Parts: sequence; structure tokens; C-alpha cells
Amino acid sequence: MDEDTQRFDVIIIGAGAAGLMCAGEAQKRGRRVLVIDKAAKVGEKIRISGGGRANFTNLYASPANYLSENPHFCVSALKRYSQHDFIALVEQHSIAYHERDHGQLFCEGTAQQITGMLLDEARDVRILTSSQVSHISKDGSGFAVETDQGNFTALSLVIATGGPSIPKMGASGFGYDVARQFGLKVIEPRAGLVPLTFDTDVLEKLEGLAGVSLDAEVKLGKIKFTEGLLFTHQGISGPVILQISSYWQHGDTITINLLPDIDVFQFLKEAKDGEPKKEVRTALAHLLPKRLAQKMVDWAGCDTRLAETSDKALRRLGAQINAWALTPKGSEGMRTAEVTVGGVDTKELSSKTMEANAVPGLYFIGEVVDVTGHLGGYNFQWAWASGHACGQVA
Repeated sequence: MDEDTQRFDVIIIGAGAAGLMCAGEAQKRGRRVLVIDKAAKVGEKIRISGGGRANFTNLYASPANYLSENPHFCVSALKRYSQHDFIALVEQHSIAYHERDHGQLFCEGTAQQITGMLLDEARDVRILTSSQVSHISKDGSGFAVETDQGNFTALSLVIATGGPSIPKMGASGFGYDVARQFGLKVIEPRAGLVPLTFDTDVLEKLEGLAGVSLDAEVKLGKIKFTEGLLFTHQGISGPVILQISSYWQHGDTITINLLPDIDVFQFLKEAKDGEPKKEVRTALAHLLPKRLAQKMVDWAGCDTRLAETSDKALRRLGAQINAWALTPKGSEGMRTAEVTVGGVDTKELSSKTMEANAVPGLYFIGEVVDVTGHLGGYNFQWAWASGHACGQVA
């Protein structure tokens, strides 16, 4: 063996949330750990998350908040290292935080506090940044990793490189390449938590609505979410669209209820009985943003007074608002996706340790695995839980 080769117990490729969590846990067991990352700084996705305040977990995190070809895979890790365990760690480091809607927890200060905490937990770990991995191999004594900053060996190799979402942050499909190199199946990755786009015809119909926002319910099959929706120049966004986008696939039609708590036809019928001379759009503008109300009455051919509008036309308008069916052309893709859906097939891994069943000593954690959380701190919780599970054994 090359005399310049440096030996470690564990090599972790990827210095993001999962990789740093795993490094700290492995170090606590007395393991000699090396973390390698091609970025100049560690934890870049942590830094930009939550508008710079890191939505670091969710009070209500449970397996139901995750997508995977095997929905049971995430149960073990999430149970053994829950959001309450991570919150306890945050409190132990005296990091102030607050709760926002839907149980989302954010730092009072900056996201860098979370990165600082993880680095403090992994204080004896060696971290190589701005380092490119050129080759990985395995023999009877473990793994050899060649980089532009030297060659290293370890008994255990952990892949924590995430998925290809947000490529400007340096994200790539590196982890999938490693999985395939060792014969592991990868579920085809696609963009998740991403705005949806429409073709030219629909965009022309929506012209003038960019910037309009409201709370809405969006359904796709049996899946539904109720949160903020935002019209954009390319289509629709906002938390509710990001949520449904992780389930959406090309050709799917989504159903939007712009007023989930109101039967719009019933409202308009009562308005017609009480104030027949009122314009339909004026009545509707009590419930919807004015520009959107105008669009809706135009599309339904109801830009008239209530008294002059048939119940049939009002019913059509109500259905359009309460069950608006739309088929997106696509999404904004990996460029703006917050996460990647798909990844290393969980059938290839142990749900307790994250180790590859067919390749002893090789582990995959975090976003690179086919486990994707909802919007709101769930993906970080998977990073902490999977990183912790792996750090106990790697």
C-alpha cells in the first residue's frame, strides 16, 4: 500500500446535515473519522434553509410525512432518533428557536448556529473541503478513496452527498454513481418541493395573476395539502404546490380548491337572494383577491349582476373555484427543487444501520436515499435520524 495513504476507521463523503451528524456520532464511539466535501464550506444547504434561519425539524415529524417506494423504511431511524432528540441537542447548545405554522422550528439567530453545533459535536473529526473524489474502490481490508488532496482508506465508507437538487450549491448525482458502481439499484430521481409550470395556453389564461396568493387546498388522488398558493409568471408555487409537487408526475392532473372552507355556489346563491343587483365579481371579491375573482367570473362567463346570472352559471363558477382541475406542463426542475424524490433503493439497505446489504461497510444516508420528507423541516429530521443511525455502527 502507498506510504502516503492515510488510514481512518470511517470516511464520510458529504459534509451536509446527514454527513456531519454521522461524523459526530461515530467520533463519540472513538472512531477515527474523515469527512470529504467538494464544496469550500460545510453545510451549505443548512446555511440557505429557512430563509437563513434553518427550519431544522418539525414538532410533528412522523413516518407519514415521508415518500418512499418502501414507506416503512424510515420508521426505525425516525423512532430511534426523533425530533425531540434533536431539539434536546439544540437546547443543550443554548440555541434559541421558535415555532412557526405547522410545527416548523427555526433558529432565532442564523442557520450557521446549527452548522456550528454539528461541528462542535464533531470537533475531533478531520474535514477536507474543496476536495474532489476521483476514485473509490474496495478490497478485503475496506475502502480506498482517492482525492486531489491525497489518498485515504477506511473500514467503513458513508455516502452523504444528497441528490442533484439545487446544482448551483454543488449538488450532483455523485452518490447514485457510487451506488451503481457497487451494484445497488437507484430509483430514478426527480425534482421534489418544486414550483409547477404550465404551457403557453394556460399561462395566457392566467396572465395578470403573478404575485396573487391565497390559502388553498390541492389534491392529487388521495393526497391533499392545505397551505399557501402563489401564482407566478411560469405557473404556480407556494408551500401547498411545493408539497404536492413531490407526488406529481408528468401527465397528472391536480385539483385546486381556492376556497376550501366555503361552498362557493351556496355563497353566491345566498348573495343573489340578498343583494341581486350586486355584480358577481364584487360578491366574489369578498372571498378571493380581486384580480383572481375577476379572472374566475370571466372564465365562467359570469361578469354580470347576480340577478342576471342563472343558477347553472353560478354552479359552474362555484365548481371552477372549489374544484379547479389543472394539468401542469412540468416543474421548474432540479434548478429550484428543494429536494430530490427517489435515490438509492431502500431495498438495498438496512433500515436500522443504513448499510448496503450486499456491500458490508458501505452506507448511504440523508437525501441520497429514496426517502423524501414533506416541506417544513422533515428532510432535515431524516438527515439527523439516518445520520445518527449510521453513526452508531459505521
